[in-house]
Amino acid sequence: MVSLLRGRDVGNLPESMATKMRQSLDEFERAFIEETHVDRVRRESLRRRAVLRSRQRSLEKVHKRGTARFVMLVLMIIATAVIVTIAMFQTLAYMMG
Repeated sequence: MVSLLRGRDVGNLPESMATKMRQSLDEFERAFIEETHVDRVRRESLRRRAVLRSRQRSLEKVHKRGTARFVMLVLMIIATAVIVTIAMFQTLAYMMG
């Protein structure tokens, strides 16, 4: 940023006051630039953390779905085995009786 007093006519201000105002404005500009930089870094850090949290939630969802699907698969296999066994013994009893 360009200082507001540089290249301007300071009018009736004493030289020491004009110099102090320039220094004060320069310090304000430096502080503003530093604050802008800090804010930019903070926003980027927050964005990265949000992306990581989102990715973690997505992985947890996939893991939960995978576990639920596996449990359902095991239950279906067991149910199929039970149904086939019952049907087989009923057929055997029918054939023998």
